Amino acid sequence: MKKLLMATSAMTMIASGAMAAGHAEEVKIGVILGFTGPLESITPAMGAGAELAMAEVTEAGALLDGATVTPVRGDSTCIDSSAATTAAERLITSDNVNAIMGADCSGVTGAILQNVARANGVVMVSPSATSPGLSTAEDDGLFFRTAPSDARQGEIMTEILGDRDITEVALTYTNNDYGKGLADAFQAAFEAAGGTVTISAAHEDGKADYSAEVGALASAGGEVLVVAGYVDQGGSGVVRSSLDSGAFDTFFFPDGMVGAALNENFGDELNGSIGSYPGTNSTGAATFFDMAEAAGFDGTSTFAAESYDAAALIMLAMQAAGSSASADFKDHVFDVANAPGVEIFPGEIAKGLELLAAGEDIDYVGASAVELIGPGESAGNFQEIEFTDGVYSTVKYR
Repeated sequence: MKKLLMATSAMTMIASGAMAAGHAEEVKIGVILGFTGPLESITPAMGAGAELAMAEVTEAGALLDGATVTPVRGDSTCIDSSAATTAAERLITSDNVNAIMGADCSGVTGAILQNVARANGVVMVSPSATSPGLSTAEDDGLFFRTAPSDARQGEIMTEILGDRDITEVALTYTNNDYGKGLADAFQAAFEAAGGTVTISAAHEDGKADYSAEVGALASAGGEVLVVAGYVDQGGSGVVRSSLDSGAFDTFFFPDGMVGAALNENFGDELNGSIGSYPGTNSTGAATFFDMAEAAGFDGTSTFAAESYDAAALIMLAMQAAGSSASADFKDHVFDVANAPGVEIFPGEIAKGLELLAAGEDIDYVGASAVELIGPGESAGNFQEIEFTDGVYSTVKYR
């Protein structure tokens, strides 16, 4: 009987080892971003940031007994919820991804969460979906974001304008969840601080002519035009029409408008304009910028750091759970993102994995000084930008 039990135990161990080896062969993470659409000039660096973290982990061989990590891309289009949902369904049902890094824009992120991720029990970590509505969305504990809510960005925008003694602005926003959520958050914060929003008007993306919209904005007046839109779509169209007509020459650009395309499209015409987007001057950020440069992409690009961190959190949570199954690791995302524990920075994901394997706690700081708060979102760090000599640069961190 003893020999039989020993044989049975040995067979169980062999079978378990075989299962572990099979499990460790490949972990797939979906990277779903708007590679086409109104943010297509920003998303290449976002995708590269996430994939840099995955390559770091694969090279180290420290995840789940030597797992390789394979990114599988999907196009959210940023604005077409049907197309984004289809792309996410393919990632989950055909490509069998274990988790999703994404999506990017708030509307498609919400659609994927409700129609695909919850139905299949798959974790999503968005680096850039900022709508305040996502803070209270039903998510079954599956949804996180390394970007802060626009409720926070509205406060930051108000602070920046107040510091420059700007008390009256016109406001235009892209007519979707992101634009409306940010516009409402900003207006509430700005008016609570004593400012005046002369008009809050939606604009549609994809139009050839924005003269009617700009005419209404100009009639209302304001020291600055706040453009809560997309840099590769209607937001830039509104800016071009405003400049050409002389309606406005100074603008405030929140995160969806901040990208190299602004410099390329407008140059010196934007001198004196200001803006804000998530970012930090932490040690981790500097390290990430160097890593990105070595990898051949711009780490300072909007949401690139947050994308690296989103992918890192997924893999670290898997290690903490000892499993790549979303049902197992979803409850460990907060654990690896926040104190207590050994602080982990970019380039140190393998160190974090090894500490977790040894039963130690970690506090993933990452490239964007990650700290998750109640709804599973970043507490929020921002950088203030200003346009001088035809380009924008960071002048302050908040």
